[in-house]
Amino acid sequence: MKTVLITGANRSIGLETAKQLSRKGLIVYLGTRDLQKGEAVVKELSNNGYENIKAIEIDVTKPDTILAAKNIIEKEEGKLDILINNAGISGEYPQSALDAPIKEIQTVFDINFYGVISVTQAFVELLKKSESPRITNITSGLGSLTLHSDPNWKYYTFKATSYVTSKAALNAFSILLAYELNDFGFKVNVIDPGYTATDFNHHSGPGTVESAASFIIKHTLTDQNGPTGKFFSNDIEDETGVSPW
Repeated sequence: MKTVLITGANRSIGLETAKQLSRKGLIVYLGTRDLQKGEAVVKELSNNGYENIKAIEIDVTKPDTILAAKNIIEKEEGKLDILINNAGISGEYPQSALDAPIKEIQTVFDINFYGVISVTQAFVELLKKSESPRITNITSGLGSLTLHSDPNWKYYTFKATSYVTSKAALNAFSILLAYELNDFGFKVNVIDPGYTATDFNHHSGPGTVESAASFIIKHTLTDQNGPTGKFFSNDIEDETGVSPW
C-alpha cells in the first residue's frame, strides 16, 4: 500500500484530501499541530468508515516535531510514497507592500515557504525509498507572477504582500526541487486547488473542498510518464489545468 503524509490535514482541503485518499486505499498520515485534535478527527473518520488514517503530530515551524514524525513513519512503514505540503496560512490583512510589518511577513513565510523546505528536506530520504515518489506543494493562483501582472485577470486587484510573495517563493523552490530530484524518479508539482470555500477565506470561495481535493489527487497520483515541475490550477478553465508561473 502507498503511504502519504499530508501536513495541515485536520480540516478543510487537507482533511478532504485525506478522506479521498483513504477511499483509494492509501495509508494516510494526517498531519496536525495538535495531536489530541488530530486523533479526535481520526476517530470520527473511523466511525464513518474511513480506514488507514493515522494522526501524526507535525508543526512545520518546529524541527523537532518534523524529525519525530519522520522517525515514526520510517519505523512503521519504512518509506514514504507521497508528501503533500498542505499546511499554510494567509496572514493578517491588509498586506500592503508599503507598510506590511516585517514580522507578519516572516510569520507567513515561516509556514508557507520555510516550513515546506524543512519538511521536504527531512522526508526526502524516505521518499527516495519509494518506487514512485511524489511531492505536491499546495500553492495558490495568487502565487502566479504572470497572472498578477495581467490587469485583465479576475483576481488582479487582490494584492496581499505576505501571502502572494510566500506562494511565489514556494513556486520557485518547487521548480528547483523538481530539477534536482528528476533523476531519482520524483514527480514534483505545485497545485492550486482553486478559490475554495474554507475557513481560510471565511467560506467566500465558489469552489468545494471535494472538487479541490479531487484536483490535488488527480495531479498527484500520476504514473511514471506524468509531468514534473508544473503548476496546476483548478481555476484555469481548460482541460490541462496548467497555470502560468
